[in-house]
This record gives sequence, structure tokens and C-alpha cells, in this order.
Amino acid sequence: MGQLYIDGTWTDAEDGAHREIRCPADGRLVAEVSEAGPADTERAIGAARTAFDDGRWSNVPAPERGALLLRVADLLQRDRDRLARAETLDTGKRVAESEIDMDDITNCFRWFGQLTATDDGRLVDTGNATARSKVVHDPVGVCSLITPWNYPLLQTAWKVAPALGAGCTFVLKPSELTPHTAIILVELLEEAGVPPGVANLVLGPGATAGAPLSTDPRVDMVSFTGGLATGKILMANAAATVKKIALELGGKNPFVLFADADHETAVDNALTAIFLHSGQVCSAGARLVVEESAHDRVVDDLVERAQRIVMGGPDDPATETGPLISAAHRDKVEAYVAKGIAEGAVLRCGGERPKDPRLADGFFYPPTILDGCTQDMTVVHEESFGPVLTVETFTDLDDAVRIGNDTEYGLAGAVFSADHGTCEEVAARLRHGTIWINDFGPYVPAAEWGGFGHSGFGRELGRAGLAEYQEPKHIWTNTRPGPTGWFPSSSQGSGS
Repeated sequence: MGQLYIDGTWTDAEDGAHREIRCPADGRLVAEVSEAGPADTERAIGAARTAFDDGRWSNVPAPERGALLLRVADLLQRDRDRLARAETLDTGKRVAESEIDMDDITNCFRWFGQLTATDDGRLVDTGNATARSKVVHDPVGVCSLITPWNYPLLQTAWKVAPALGAGCTFVLKPSELTPHTAIILVELLEEAGVPPGVANLVLGPGATAGAPLSTDPRVDMVSFTGGLATGKILMANAAATVKKIALELGGKNPFVLFADADHETAVDNALTAIFLHSGQVCSAGARLVVEESAHDRVVDDLVERAQRIVMGGPDDPATETGPLISAAHRDKVEAYVAKGIAEGAVLRCGGERPKDPRLADGFFYPPTILDGCTQDMTVVHEESFGPVLTVETFTDLDDAVRIGNDTEYGLAGAVFSADHGTCEEVAARLRHGTIWINDFGPYVPAAEWGGFGHSGFGRELGRAGLAEYQEPKHIWTNTRPGPTGWFPSSSQGSGS
């Protein structure tokens, strides 16, 4: 049974609670894991606090911390197959997708390992020959790292690697639905030489296992990836003790398609943008914003191709997309589709559970396209986090930008056009943290990731991703000290 990891020891929950993890593709039992309560999490926070305060990790030179991250990267590649299989069983996604994720995770640890090793601060020009000014980076301290179920280890790596690189200690709480790759990662951290107390792992739902992570005064920072409602609660909790907080809260991302774009390229990318991982992607291109003159051809082709996408479990080589994560999540997606139709959207394909008996034991929902959508529809503005594409039309560039920005979120977006000037102007005017031009989805660890508006604040990856776990400190050195002479009447020997 999977256990908690607290202060360098694998342990069961204090009250003996545990949870069954089942594969969402077919309901098979994956494993049982311990489920922490508040007391377990408080013990983990205490261990992280002690480990940070005694300097067992924060005092390790940055090059050595970077070298450890590089060792972890090597271990991730050594255990790539095991990790990919564990991720697949927890999420139901294809093994091929999980294998790609493992390579991205390895690259993340390598990037932060290299960046950490060379992060020695910067000198500032004082304009004074007798003064030296340097900005250095202290670790934030004890960090609560709370990660989602859709890309379990990827989102964990985006937090764990920079936190360790900066010299922080942490308590990691993965989603209660997908814990296994987090457990394996902590095993690898232990093998790589992370000292006891530096990395701690608690398992279970946010209401119990996660409750102290944003309220305990011993925590200095909360980094969370997940839903908007939970993000708001964490933000309010953190305010009471003025914790640093970083939030990545999803998006409702526009895929802006001009009529002059290459048709085959655009349609292919639009399918991937929304139906990859059954739409359970924070940056999914869930809103197709297409020029009116191209609408019919584009949408007809999307509908025809979407109906041919093969759903199935991870062990079926013909599978092209897998299930939703749970029955409750499928119910939520169904409700959004029903409300969209009730509000006037036209169902072009999908919209009901598959009848294939092979899929009966999983939480499958087909690729769904809602045409004739308008900006006042709930399904257009709220994140269903499922395989649901809404279609809106625009008349000109200004109209496209207006529609693309008509969202409380601002995580990502894309623009497709044969005219580079059009693409550059739209990219400049869209208020989203990542914009793809004639492409959708790629990222690199060296480039920052995060959003505007209700997509949250703070950044992961890139130099800013490391900075989230650091506090800049300015050190001024007077190389030729002496009296200032500012108050001559008080100087020694002035008398009266």
C-alpha cells in the first residue's frame, strides 16, 4: 500500500485511513494508499519547518543542489517505463502520452538543475567606487505544493524542481485520485540524496489532508494548480498569515482561425487542441473562434473527424483518447453540454455517453462540438474541462480579438493565419499568458508558463519559475567605511 513520507520515513496515516485507486478506463483496482488527516499533514509541515530552519538543505551550495536535480533527471529516465505505466493506470490516458510526459518531466528537472547551478545573484552598478551592491536569492522557506490529477507528475515536477533548486523544503499533496507517480518521485528524491525532512508527501483530499497547507503559520508559500473555486479559498487562507502564493487556475482558451490559414493544418491542430486527453488540459483550445467565411468548411470537417476519434483504454493499441477521470467529472461535463444546448447551442456531434460495450466500465464521453455559440452562454465562459468544443464566429481582426479576450480567464490562446502580420497583431493584443502562432500546445522548460486574470498569478518554468521560490535580498557593502558627517554638531569632540 502506498504510504505517506514524513521526515524521511514512509508511514501509514495516523488514523489508519486509506483509499482505493481505480483506473478510470475500466474500474480495475490499481492499489490502496494511505490517506492523511490534518494531524499527519501538520507533522509533515513540522518536519519541513525543522529541516528548513536548521539549514540542512538551504545551506547546501547552489551548484550541489543543481547537481542533485540532474541526478533526479537521470533516475526519471531510468524508471521512465515504470512511471509512465503508473501515470496511465491512475489517469486512464494512453501509455504513449504518459511516456511523452516523462520526457518532459526529465527536461524540467534538467533545466532547473542547470539554472540552479549558475544562480549566484547579480552585481548592481552603484556609481560609487567604494560601494559594492549585490542581489542574492534566499529560499522562500517551507512550501505547500498542491497538484492536480490531469498531468499528475508533470505539474508536480514544475513545483518540486524549482522548490528544491531554490533551497526550500516542502510538503507535497498530489490529487487523491492520481497519487502514484508522486509516490515514485519521492522515492527517487530519497535515492538521489535529498535529506530527511526536506521533501514530505501527504496523500488525500484537500478538505482533510490539504486543510493545514494554506492555514498553518509554519508554511511560507502555497503553490497550487487546480480549479478557480479552490484557488480563491487558498488565497483567502494564505492572506491570514501573509504567505506567498502562486496559483494556476485553468483557462477558457480561444483558438482564433482566419479564413486564409492552411485548412488541413488548422483543422488538425484544432482537433488536438481540444480532444487531447479528452479535453482535460488547462490550456485546451476549447473555444474555436473562426472567421465567418471559413465556418462551414472548417466545422463540417471537424465534426466528421471528431466522430472518427477512437476512444478506449490504455491497453488498447487502437486508442486515440481515453476516459474522463471520474463519474462525478463526467456528470459535470454532461451538465455543461446540456446547458449549452438549452441556451441555444447546436449539437453537431457527441453529446451522449458511448454505447460501445467495451467502454461501459469506464468514464468515457465522446468528442463533442457545439456550434452556433454566443458569448453569453455558460458553456462558452465556464471551464468544462472535458472534450467539448464551442464554435463562435468573427467578422474581422478587431472582432476576433474582442471575442478572444471575452473571458475571465487568460491562460493561453492561438491564432492561425497565412498572414504573419495578422498573427503578430492578434498575439500582441490577446490577454493570455501563452500565445501560439500557427501551432498549438508546445512549451519548453526555459519559457515561463502562467496566466492573466482568473487563470491565476505567478509563473512556473523559466527563470520566473525559480524566482517564485526565492526571496531577493540586497546586500550593500561599503569597501571604505568611515563617518558620514551628516550631523556635524553631534560628532565626537565638538563640545559646547
